[in-house]
Amino acid sequence: MRLARATPRSVEFSVVEPTSAARRAAAFRRMRDARSSQVAEDYVELVGDLIAETGSARLTDLADCLGVAPATAAKVLQRLQREGLVDVRPYRSITLTEAGERMADASRERHRIVHEFLLALGVSGETAEADAEGIEHHVSPETLRLFASMTERLRARG
Repeated sequence: MRLARATPRSVEFSVVEPTSAARRAAAFRRMRDARSSQVAEDYVELVGDLIAETGSARLTDLADCLGVAPATAAKVLQRLQREGLVDVRPYRSITLTEAGERMADASRERHRIVHEFLLALGVSGETAEADAEGIEHHVSPETLRLFASMTERLRARG
């Protein structure tokens, strides 16, 4: 495909390969999907943590912890309920479904593995915690297995 682009004195032609554009579009789609998944994981993990720590998870507590408006948290919770991850009923605590529990557990486990790997590399605790929070949502199963394996090796060396 040839696209013409007018400049003040001439017309330039450039070739845009459809496969390149298609690859970029696919990458953008993956990033949007990953972001959506990251939000879901953060919410279900926090709902589970709030229930474990305080006995309940309320919308206002969730919004406060995440630093978002209650309306924003409510909108995300509606999506998570449609996806079968949480149960939200008026005037009741938010609960996780079995699928939500599995997602929260998997997210916590990925976080633990990444955090321990970073600590084994010598990253400070505070930095390892912050970095693990971002990495846990984007790490592949293969990389996660290698992180766990390398953590064991690094710890064995002392």
